Amino acid sequence: MSGTLYIVATPLGNLEDMTFRAVRLLKEADLIAAEDTRHSKKLLGHYGITTPTIACHEYNETAKAHDLIHRLENGTTIALISDAGTPLISDPGFRLVSQAHKKGIPIVPVPGCNAAVTGLSAAGLPTDTFLFLGFPPKKQGRLDSFLNDAARHKATLIFYESPRRVIRLISSAITAFGDRQACLARELTKQYEEFIRGPLSLILSTLEERETIKGECVLFIHGEDEQPAGLSLDQIEAMIRDGLNQDTRTGELAKKIAGLANIPKSKIYDMILSLKNRS
Repeated sequence: MSGTLYIVATPLGNLEDMTFRAVRLLKEADLIAAEDTRHSKKLLGHYGITTPTIACHEYNETAKAHDLIHRLENGTTIALISDAGTPLISDPGFRLVSQAHKKGIPIVPVPGCNAAVTGLSAAGLPTDTFLFLGFPPKKQGRLDSFLNDAARHKATLIFYESPRRVIRLISSAITAFGDRQACLARELTKQYEEFIRGPLSLILSTLEERETIKGECVLFIHGEDEQPAGLSLDQIEAMIRDGLNQDTRTGELAKKIAGLANIPKSKIYDMILSLKNRS
């Protein structure tokens, strides 16, 4: 009989967030596949877990998955963990789990921490529907396109981002979405946990005043409103016509109106093109 592959969630930072079941299964497993064995050493040592570990990260997962699947087929029980939170959620593990499914190997999730849901619960934004978008593209052109596509969603948007790029993400989001209500969660569950709530422009100015930004960040942005606040569609169309009559450049006009109407620049841009075609 084959072994079982356990997908085990681990704490985001506070070691007390480990579940009893997760500790037991990590002790009982034959092998722990960890994103970074050096990073996981502190957690395992804290709970007296002496199970052997093996590295399985984004750079070696393709090659390592073959070995792990072979072990599972021969009866080895393996627990997969990431550096923090739930494996596979913007973390390695998909190739291993996908191959295990194809081989008919039992896969058991062991729930626990997840940064997106943990932060959302305290963000102060709607939680009835939300869209997790993970880490956005690093190149500016792809980032702009990515955000423009996301702008139409009415669900609360959730992004992961590194402290090095979070200011650029927020600045680009203002251009794509307008100055929406948002929340930035930083260092979740750790000593210096922080939530910055308010319009995107407020979060941006707060971060720009700091010499350095530390800790992984989760950015929550309010979804698109059904009706732009403060401006009716007739008012927006009138502003577009005035701008066109003054030969204002399309991109400049879209950016100006998007900021006033608090709706995505891409949507205003489409309205401008539509009015141009009708003229």
